[in-house]
Amino acid sequence: MPAVAEMLKATEAAVVSRVSLRDVNRVIDERILPDAFVSVDNGRRVLAGACSFISFYFESAKRLTSEERLFAIRTFEPKLARASSLAWTALLKEDWTMRDDFLTIDLAPFLKSASERLSDLSAARELVTTTQDILGGTPVIKGTRVPVYDVAASVSAGHTVERILEAYPGIDAGKVRLATIYADANPPRGRPRAATDLPEGSVIIRDHRVPRLRKAG
Repeated sequence: MPAVAEMLKATEAAVVSRVSLRDVNRVIDERILPDAFVSVDNGRRVLAGACSFISFYFESAKRLTSEERLFAIRTFEPKLARASSLAWTALLKEDWTMRDDFLTIDLAPFLKSASERLSDLSAARELVTTTQDILGGTPVIKGTRVPVYDVAASVSAGHTVERILEAYPGIDAGKVRLATIYADANPPRGRPRAATDLPEGSVIIRDHRVPRLRKAG
């Protein structure tokens, strides 16, 4: 699992925080995240542990005002800064409760969620390999010739896991899930593959075309 103090790319932070890339950029631009947890020197990066702050800020928006959420983040900031050298298991054993008059906030569930998503991200990284000897350097699922972005595109297109596994017999449901996490955390550059293109190694199980309905009038 990535360390608490690891700096994640903005796209990775979005995956771990369960928010959009736009939201991650917002917390950086509006300085919702403390400066100590952000780096913009070599691309935008966010402290792994601070993904819990991002999740908290957006998930609690319906219950807390922006002032209350910012106050909580500033209150927890010194503690996370001190604890960033700890392993996640030790970090989660800390008391992450804040009390201010009638307001009580527990950050622990957000830290736990972030640690679980970081674990998934680490597994997704381990799943994928890139070598010029296989499909000219296209990222593939380790031990196969299955392009990871093609699997993720199938999920985005709404294909069921069962159908995807039929097309790619060399993988399982767990690898399908991790492939989508990897693709979200590392979006491909350039123009997306056209929907009509067939990924290398895929198998056509059934081909059925539905005529497009014309608009009335």
